[in-house]
Amino acid sequence: MRVQVQYGEQGLAVEVPGHRVTVIEPRFVAGLDDERAAVLQALRAPLGRPKPSDWMASCRRLAIVVPDGTRPLPSYRILPWLLAELGQPSPERVVIIVGTGSHRANDRSELVRMLGQEIVDRYEVVNHDAHAPATLELAGHASDGRRISMNRAYVEADRRIVLGFVEPHFMAGFSGGYKGVFPGIADIDSILHYHRAQVIADPKSTWGVLDGNPTQAQIRRYGSLLPIDLCVNVTLNKHRQLTAVFAGDPILVHERAAEFVRETAMAACAHRFPIVLTTNGGYPLDQNLYQTVKGISAAALITEKDGLIVVAARCNDGFPDHGNFKKLLTAHDSPEALMRTILAPGFSLYDQWQAQLLAACRLHARVALHSELSDAEVRSAHLEPAADVTGQLARELERLGGDAPIAVLPEGPMTIPYLTAAP
Repeated sequence: MRVQVQYGEQGLAVEVPGHRVTVIEPRFVAGLDDERAAVLQALRAPLGRPKPSDWMASCRRLAIVVPDGTRPLPSYRILPWLLAELGQPSPERVVIIVGTGSHRANDRSELVRMLGQEIVDRYEVVNHDAHAPATLELAGHASDGRRISMNRAYVEADRRIVLGFVEPHFMAGFSGGYKGVFPGIADIDSILHYHRAQVIADPKSTWGVLDGNPTQAQIRRYGSLLPIDLCVNVTLNKHRQLTAVFAGDPILVHERAAEFVRETAMAACAHRFPIVLTTNGGYPLDQNLYQTVKGISAAALITEKDGLIVVAARCNDGFPDHGNFKKLLTAHDSPEALMRTILAPGFSLYDQWQAQLLAACRLHARVALHSELSDAEVRSAHLEPAADVTGQLARELERLGGDAPIAVLPEGPMTIPYLTAAP
C-alpha cells in the first residue's frame, strides 16, 4: 500500500509492505466555508463572557497570548480579524506574547511567518522567557504557598485574550484552554513542578482524558490565577484549515472544543500491532525530536510489547540543542538508566518530562527514526536510524514471518488510537 504521511512541509510517500495494513487517521472534517465569518461569529457571541467589543474601549493595555512556532495555529489569519473586531486598537495598547513555555524564542523571520508581517511591524511582540526573572512577575500562589510567576506584560495588562489550537495531547488530554497561559507563559520553577515525574507517570495524564487528569488539573488551577477575558480556541484539519471556532470562558471553550476533537480524532483498534508507522504531524510539529515524542507516544498506545515503532519526523531543528532534553538522553547509556535518574527522589531538571515519556515508550517498544538527524545522533537518543522507511518496515516484516499486521498513523499525534479490548 502506498501511503502519504505528514513529514516536514512536503510530506513523505511510503510503500508499506505486506497485505495486512491498517491506516488509522482522524475523520476528515472539511474546512469552514468562511473562516473569517466563523471567527467573528464566535467573538460576537462568546460562551460565558462579555463580548470583547463591550470592554475594549475602557481597556488600557491588552495582552494577547499566542502559541509559539511549534504549533500550527494560523495566528497570521486570526489576529487581523480579532484586532479589527476590537476596533483596531493603537499599538501602545496591545502586546502580543508568544507562549514559548520552556522552548526557545522565535526569531523575527519565524514571528513574521507565525503572525504576519503587518502584525510584527505594528505591534509589540514579546517572546516569553521562563528563565529570565526580570521579565516575570508574581501571578499568585499555589495551595502549598509556592510562588507562580508569569510573563510581566501579561500580569500587568488589564485585559487578557488567549489564542489556542485544540488537538490531542499526550499529557494534558487535549491542548488549548488555559494551557496557553500555564505552562505557556509561566516561570521555569513552576513549569518544573507541573511536569514532575510522579504527575507525568500518572495513568490519567494521557491522551484524550480531561476528568481526573492531574496534568490538566494543574493547567486549570494555575492558568486561572489571573482572569482571562476571552479564550479563542480553534480546531484544524490536516490542510491547516479551520474546522471549528470557540470563544469565551476558557473552561467552556476547552470542553466544547475537546469534545469536537474527541469525536473526530479518536480511533478504535481491536488489537495491538507488532509494527506501527507514525509521524509527528509534519511542519511545524516535527521540527525537533523533543516534539516528536508525541507521535511516538501515540503509536505506543497500540504497539505490542517489544514491537517496532517507525517514526518519520524531519527534526531539522535537531534535538534541539537548547534545553536539557539532549543532555539527558545522551548522558545515559540506556532508557532504563535514564528512567532511574528521572525517578530518583529529589531529581528535578527542566525537560525531564519529555525524556521520561520517550524512555517509557522505549521500555515498551523499539523505535526507529527517519529524520535529518545523523545516525550517531539518533543512536545517542536510544533510537534506531531509519534512512529508508519502506526498507525498515520490510526488514521487520520479514523478521516476523511476512504476515504480521502493520498500523499506519499518517498524521501521528493528531489521532488518538485506543484499544477496544483489554491489552
